Amino acid sequence: MGIRFILLVNKQGQTRLAQYFEYLNLDQRRILEGEIVRKCLTRTDQQCSFVEHRNYKVVYRRYASLFFLIGVVDDENELAILEFIHLLVKTMDSHFGNVCELDIMFHLEKVHFMLEEMVMNGFIVETSKSNVLAPIQLMEKTA
Repeated sequence: MGIRFILLVNKQGQTRLAQYFEYLNLDQRRILEGEIVRKCLTRTDQQCSFVEHRNYKVVYRRYASLFFLIGVVDDENELAILEFIHLLVKTMDSHFGNVCELDIMFHLEKVHFMLEEMVMNGFIVETSKSNVLAPIQLMEKTA
């Protein structure tokens, strides 16, 4: 399994979205999120976007006020994960306009739906924005 978890966090360290592809109980998730968020948010812009934490490699990228953090296994390609983060942001931009933290908070189910279309069981299965957004647009037309 490549991707273990995906976190979207604001600059204050508040988790706005968390999706896990391996089982962790709530206390383990809370502790892991706190440690990783503190580690990533304290890094400067001049430092690289890869951090090793416990048995994960965390790849992160900041877009405006949001940090996209993805925990992967050690042998995963970091640059491919950075490209996936960019694709995820561009997909959300296509749907919401210029995506912001409020879009994610008020349309959390749509963002989860996008992630579920793109990632299955920790593997990236869809990279086409139009294929990811088509079911969401169909759902909005029928509602």
